[in-house]
Amino acid sequence: MIARKILFVPVLAVLLLTGCVTPDQTPPAIVQSETSLCQTDGAVLDTNFPAGKVASCQVTGSNEFTLTIEPEDAPPINCSAWYAFRLKPREGAATQRIKVNLNYGICGHRYWPKSSTDGTQWDYLPKKNVAITKVANVNQASLTVRMGDAPIFISAQEIIVPATYGAWIEKMATSQSVDQWILGKSAEGRDIPALTLKHTGSNPKHRVILIGRQHPPEITGALAMLPFVETLNADTELARKYRAKFTTVVVPMLNPDGVVRGHWRHNTGSTDLNRDWGPFKQPETRLMDNLLKEIATHPDKELSFFADFHSTQNDIFYTIPDEFPTKPKLFIKKWLGRLQERMPDYKVERSTNANLEQANSKNYVYKTYGVPSVTYEMGDETDRELIKKIAREAGTAMMETLLASEAE
Repeated sequence: MIARKILFVPVLAVLLLTGCVTPDQTPPAIVQSETSLCQTDGAVLDTNFPAGKVASCQVTGSNEFTLTIEPEDAPPINCSAWYAFRLKPREGAATQRIKVNLNYGICGHRYWPKSSTDGTQWDYLPKKNVAITKVANVNQASLTVRMGDAPIFISAQEIIVPATYGAWIEKMATSQSVDQWILGKSAEGRDIPALTLKHTGSNPKHRVILIGRQHPPEITGALAMLPFVETLNADTELARKYRAKFTTVVVPMLNPDGVVRGHWRHNTGSTDLNRDWGPFKQPETRLMDNLLKEIATHPDKELSFFADFHSTQNDIFYTIPDEFPTKPKLFIKKWLGRLQERMPDYKVERSTNANLEQANSKNYVYKTYGVPSVTYEMGDETDRELIKKIAREAGTAMMETLLASEAE
């Protein structure tokens, strides 16, 4: 594993370093009874920040913590073993090394740990600082962290929380082509933000829907979605033509409760939102159902494309088969073909499945509305600059393909 810098949105720094969280972001008590119990001679470990999560913490040595990493609900659950905690030096303590053991009951260690002292710039922990062992066929991990004067955040992935999205949305909304609004409220009353992109003063009939963060730990999907959307709003001839013909609706964080609480997979209704499309038992997915129905029943609106951003072990696009009829015709084949042309040194991986029984967003949107739909997956440890490049090229290829299809 090569240590490398990961740049991210600066607003998170103040939120994390002060430990301040707004009422709608307050996580549950997730460190063993009192945070003060989890302190060694040199450091205090806590999770009192949005996305902070461990199941329990014990002091197992003079400068050693042992953390239990468990899902929010009993198995079965997807093995997206999330963890995020903060190490703070004790007053007067000298610089020293702190050991943190991550004990997994199921699934095992998946994400290579990342660290930050400011919430802005993230590093991969060096390989020499991470020991992976197998116990009862489950991978466990031990981390060694050198403590200085500043708090250090250790997380499975970069931390992207409501405040992060809020800063990005505010920046996007400075453009005359962007309107920000609230899709609705989560089960715990958190805002689910949304954006609309279109040519100023126009109301294009064709709709593109982009959603993200149904699954809280899937950070690389979020890292792809933001530059993808920015590409659609760029001041280029192609993007201007696209916005004159297509309205894009963006819901970047459908599961804010799960994000803030550091869940592996679910919302706070013990439900995988991406298995609730059709049943629509959860308030978050019902909001999407209402949005799609409003488009379908409006005489001046027409859905053209749907994409749901996720993460998995490798970069891959999950799609419906080309022989399934769509409007626009063969859009996904043409779009991903164009992406491959734009990135000749990168292999675009695609997986099709004719079985549409699973109640996920891709299947539901295709079965109900007959439009091209895709689950856009980025690898957990895909180089972050490559994620951005793929997103920009994929956004460009989407605009080119939709405009070409609209002209046919």
